[in-house]
Amino acid sequence: MIALIQRVSQASVVIDGRTAGAIAQGLLVLVCAQSSDTEYQAARLVDKVLKLRIFADPAGKMNRSLQDVQGGLLIVSQFTLAADTSAGNRPSFSAAAPPDLGRRLYDAVLRIARERHEPVAAGEFGADMKLHLINDGPVTIPMTLN
Repeated sequence: MIALIQRVSQASVVIDGRTAGAIAQGLLVLVCAQSSDTEYQAARLVDKVLKLRIFADPAGKMNRSLQDVQGGLLIVSQFTLAADTSAGNRPSFSAAAPPDLGRRLYDAVLRIARERHEPVAAGEFGADMKLHLINDGPVTIPMTLN
């Protein structure tokens, strides 16, 4: 699985003019399932995101996790993270999971995240979404799990 993690002061996802999900301080996580991924990778991703120490401690060092700060988690599916731009000018998305598998793994990420943390907000798989966020830091971390 591929994820792009952004530490945010606030974030929301809007679909067809309605706010589908919103958080205050926390993490916006863009998630892409690849063809070879399973629920095992989904669980590993959630565990890693929840424990990733990217929030400041009292000394100002990135030493606290999302769970430590009791922040929100906004999870949005984004197959374009699998873009291969090595040849030509048009990205290839052949490494992304087919839609059925992608939806199943995105749903697994949401289910597992909601079992292990709250609050968890979400986008909608396959929807045209507008993201609004204030990236805190800015802190943006790419993550790939095989």
